[in-house]
Amino acid sequence: MNFELTEDQELIRTTVAELCRKFDDQYWMTKDQAHEFPTEFYEAIAKGGWLGITIPEEYGGHGLGITEATLLAEEVSRSGGGMNAATSIHMSIFGMHPVVVHGSDELKQRTLPRIANGDLHVCFGVTEPGAGLDTSRITTFARRDGDHYVVNGRKVWISKAMESEKILLLTRTQRYDEVSKKTDGMTLFLTDLDRAHVDIRPIAKMGRNAVTSNELFIDGLRIPVEDRVGEEGMGFKYLLDGLNPERMLIAAEALGLGRVALDRAVRYAKERVVFDRPIGMNQGLQFPLADSLARLDAAELVLRKATWSYDQGKPCGREANTAKYLCADAGFTAADRALQTHGGMGYAEEYHVARYFREARVMRIAPISQEMILNYLGSHTLGLPRSY
Repeated sequence: MNFELTEDQELIRTTVAELCRKFDDQYWMTKDQAHEFPTEFYEAIAKGGWLGITIPEEYGGHGLGITEATLLAEEVSRSGGGMNAATSIHMSIFGMHPVVVHGSDELKQRTLPRIANGDLHVCFGVTEPGAGLDTSRITTFARRDGDHYVVNGRKVWISKAMESEKILLLTRTQRYDEVSKKTDGMTLFLTDLDRAHVDIRPIAKMGRNAVTSNELFIDGLRIPVEDRVGEEGMGFKYLLDGLNPERMLIAAEALGLGRVALDRAVRYAKERVVFDRPIGMNQGLQFPLADSLARLDAAELVLRKATWSYDQGKPCGREANTAKYLCADAGFTAADRALQTHGGMGYAEEYHVARYFREARVMRIAPISQEMILNYLGSHTLGLPRSY
């Protein structure tokens, strides 16, 4: 086994870290409190060419693998930008994978170069209020009308919809009770987010407020056939191609957030003096931080195996899900302990660990909950009866 990163991979890590240092904790706190999209950060990442890291070279990208994408995501999160920073670029980094693999040449030529250079913002429209994690139960429907589809429905928790020009939209083209297999009859589109037919309403939420989460009400949205990704009725299958990489990317972001939280806790524990000694001397504080270090290191190893397996074309469902589970847990636990180490000041915004805590918490919910990952591992890996 070789645990070393390549020279190019190390260069990605150091270069991205250097770029992100221009955007400090104060920048991210200001953006979060103002509920303002981090345009300056997004443009800097785009100018550096990082948005196209996994997009094929013929469409203006670098054509690199998920390993390189996760290194980028981890450093972005670890810079202190956390999930506000990561989510502002997440969809551009790997979200277009179904389009890269299954889209027409014309659709790819029309969209991917603009995504790679940062000109085109895209959001991802899958989740619905009545379906939740059971994607087969979505009801947003696309009715064929000549050379267009007419779409009506509702989506929820759509990140970056306020800033996006286009949406990667999953619909039904056959109703649930008309298909023999529940995941059949769904169709994927990459199309314009036409405000005349899509009402976008931001959701007030606990954290990560520099990037909006939104509810979408779709009424008579006309989509040209040319905006369809692949074949009609195959949308769910196309999404599956990107699920494992998405979980790896989220795992890397959780890992980075846990690392920066731990760094801040260690710094404070060395500097804060109570009873004539730095509080880091007390095992009641030192041991939890050391435990978080061990857990973050262990989670990272699983993530590295997952990304290596994917890039080598090997099965990686077990590793991808395990990495997301362990990184999300380790990242949140580190953020919680960082807040606790700061005591009362951890609850204040001044030291930023409260923001890390809020943003780390969502990683145990999205894009898939910890419980659903255990369902996957229990049924798919251990072979136990499926519980749902």
